[in-house]
Formats: sequence, structure tokens, C-alpha cells
Amino acid sequence: MNTPLRALISTVLLLSALQAIAQQKPSPSKTIPDSINYMWKMVEGDFTSLAEAMPEEKWSFKPTQGAFTDVRTFGEQVKHVACANEAWAKKLRGEKPPDHCDTGGPNPAKTRAEILAYLHETFVMMDGEIAKTKLDNLMAPVEGPYAGDNRLEVLNSALWHVFRPLRPTGRIPPHERHRSTREPLVISESSVLF
Repeated sequence: MNTPLRALISTVLLLSALQAIAQQKPSPSKTIPDSINYMWKMVEGDFTSLAEAMPEEKWSFKPTQGAFTDVRTFGEQVKHVACANEAWAKKLRGEKPPDHCDTGGPNPAKTRAEILAYLHETFVMMDGEIAKTKLDNLMAPVEGPYAGDNRLEVLNSALWHVFRPLRPTGRIPPHERHRSTREPLVISESSVLF
């Protein structure tokens, strides 16, 4: 093929590609809640999936091997996370958070079904508070017990609190996946650490 014909074909293809790119609508800018939800929704899904996947007869599991003293059962840990979600959501609303989340808090949930319902309810509470996050209230002071003196710190504490129990399961957050060449650990009674 001669050079002028190649140049013409290349130019036509290039212009066609540029026209197609120019006609694409730009994706909308991310909002602050979108950015927070990038990790929150993944961790929320992982934690609730883990809680739902654990059979009821294993909810009383508590590690006994190694240096485990005064640790929660699996069910107690799930209820602890639910209570913490409620506490942070209420703190962000300016309401009084529940007391004693370290021991499960005042919610009467005891069975697997009740605790799962409580967990889902408190994730909805947190989702609502994340949706209310804007640039003008991100650094606004918030009062009350539990970690965080402003909205951003409270949301960060909530995210870490839900994420931390997932680390021993081998879950690797998306931003760390490229760094790891290890295979994820298999979830078993000996690898679930609270």
C-alpha cells in the first residue's frame, strides 16, 4: 500500500476515534458520600456477608488457643459492631449514643436473627448519615463519647471498626490488592479473631 493512502486511512481512523471520544458524556463528579461509600459499602457488604454466612451453631464460637482472654464470641462481636454503628450514627445526628457498646449495648437482640436485624438496621442508620455528609459539615465538630471530634473522624472510626474484624479473614481492600501476592486465608474457626 502506498504511503499517501496509508496516511489517509490513518487520518480517517484517528478522526473517527476522536469524534467518538468527543461525543461521550463526561462522568458526573463524585460527591463526598460517593467517595466515602467507595470503601464503606464494600466493608459493609463483607461484614454482613460474613455474619450471615456463619451458621447459628457457630455464633457462640470464641477462640481458646493462644493469647485469647476476655474475647467476644462471634455473635457478641457482630452485636458490638451493630451497637458501634448505632453509636456513631447517633453521635453524627447530635443524639445520645447507646452506652456500653463494648458489652453489646442496651439493644435486647440475643438470637442470630435478632442480631442480624439489628446489624442491618444500624448500617441503614450509618448509610443515612454518610448521605448527609457535605463539604460544609465534613470538619464540623461533633460532641459525645466514642472516637471522633468531627464528622470525618467519626466516619473514619466507624469504617475502621467494621473493617478491623475482617482483616484476619484474608480480605484485602481494593487499594491494597496490587501490593499483595499472598493468597487470601480461608475463613475457619482458628482464623476468626476478635
